[in-house]
Amino acid sequence: MGESVGAPAGDHIRPGGERARDSGRWLVPVLAFGGISVAVMQTLIVPVVAQLPALLDTSTSNASWVITSTLLSGAVATPIMGRLGDLYGKRRIMLLSLGLMVLGSLMCGFTSALVPMVAGRAVQGFAMGAIPLGISIMRDELPPERLGSAMAFMSSSLGVGGALGMPLAAWIAQYTDWHVLFFGAAGIGAVAMLLVALLVPESPLRTPGRFDVLGTLGLSAGLVTLLLPVSKGGDWGWGSPTVLGLFGSSLVIFLLWGLFELRTRDPLVDLRTTARRQVLLTNLASIMVGLAFYALTLVLPQVLQLPVATGYGLGQSMVVSGLCVAPMGLAMMLVSSLSARLSRARGPKVSLMTGLVILAGSYLLGTLLLGAVWQTVVLSVLIGVGIGIAYSAMPALILGAVDPSESGAANGLNTLMRSIGTSTSSAVVGVVLAHMASPLGATRVPNLDGFRTAFLIAAGAAVLGLLIAAFLPSSAVRPSPVAAPEQAAPEQAAPEQAAPVRAASEQAGGARRAARSGGAAGAAPEDPSREPVC
Repeated sequence: MGESVGAPAGDHIRPGGERARDSGRWLVPVLAFGGISVAVMQTLIVPVVAQLPALLDTSTSNASWVITSTLLSGAVATPIMGRLGDLYGKRRIMLLSLGLMVLGSLMCGFTSALVPMVAGRAVQGFAMGAIPLGISIMRDELPPERLGSAMAFMSSSLGVGGALGMPLAAWIAQYTDWHVLFFGAAGIGAVAMLLVALLVPESPLRTPGRFDVLGTLGLSAGLVTLLLPVSKGGDWGWGSPTVLGLFGSSLVIFLLWGLFELRTRDPLVDLRTTARRQVLLTNLASIMVGLAFYALTLVLPQVLQLPVATGYGLGQSMVVSGLCVAPMGLAMMLVSSLSARLSRARGPKVSLMTGLVILAGSYLLGTLLLGAVWQTVVLSVLIGVGIGIAYSAMPALILGAVDPSESGAANGLNTLMRSIGTSTSSAVVGVVLAHMASPLGATRVPNLDGFRTAFLIAAGAAVLGLLIAAFLPSSAVRPSPVAAPEQAAPEQAAPEQAAPVRAASEQAGGARRAARSGGAAGAAPEDPSREPVC
């Protein structure tokens, strides 16, 4: 994409200045709190999933739209919000994302009807863009010595918030009215908005260009036609004309969208950047990590809550079940700094591969650790360590291969890849557990072999991710610091120098866009300094 252009930033100073150091004291905890609040929103409905048909007076199939709507809107919103942040300001768009979470939570809190509930959850899903935006803000604002650990912590906030929010949500659902879950999410989101507004500075980095409306519509249509059958295939039938037709439509839409993006002047997603070896392989590995991560969330609560009469269920309450999963989030939070140090010493490729090795080994061990409550806690910690190290390495790999002006869109796309992994995990594990079930009274419940098979699938995904990560460039290092002050913010240069610097920046950005759009013959080729990091 185009060069970074410094927007007027008042007295803002780039990393290393006094203003940056002062704001940096609060920047990381505030942005991480925003990420955790989004993760809490995403998982708050989990404890009442089984009761949703009765609570909303609808069928089980219809009630599942409460989950599916958030998945679809979150997948669509993540790359879009990242691109909007690059164009119009990352802090501004992060506030918009959090504001939509508050609005959606209030919509859900004031209704017990299916359609308004689904609409509210869809609005909530747009908050998923806050996490990649937070990582991009960190890159713009923090000095190099703090960047690695900060990005690692922010990247792990999605798992941290989900794991820590689950027992709290279970307690609220068990002892109070279930609508309190949504009012609580609205309150947390409002606090996050206030903290971001007061303590997070707006980045002066901007990408010149226009928002790609047609590209946005194409990507949205492609993602919906891909993820909808993935989510609903179990209900509609994997071989049904509807599911097969949606998959076929998704393929056609993505092909046409890709051709359009390669030819447009200001694409929503720069596919040439996405095709760089380091970016492409990191995104593919992210799908595998997301697939492996979600298997634990699907399996462990069921093992803990199934009655002892099954012979393998542990007969625990929703609250205890949530408390047993919570150590996963704590482990992710604690190992994020360890992952940053490992990335600094050996490179983020080594960190990613280390996390995947731990993840694969933990799931294999997990097939033997389903017989007691303490064993599930140990398993949660081990999985949390693997996920935390792997997730923490991804932003460094992505940002180490893209221009600062592309950081929002690039991080958004990486988060989307994780979401595709978790969606695929939900579909695959759901099919496995539905087919490997045993009778319990008048119903059928997943059996122990089904749970172990799900863990083996997760281990296989981690191994596949490890093989993909092995082909990452060995020289992949953490992202370089952002542009120097005189490059990033020409308005702060001496008056006699500011105009020439700004003009040169805009001219360079225009040349890149002309080259990318494949316009007139003889357009300047892309700057060789932005070749893939290999």
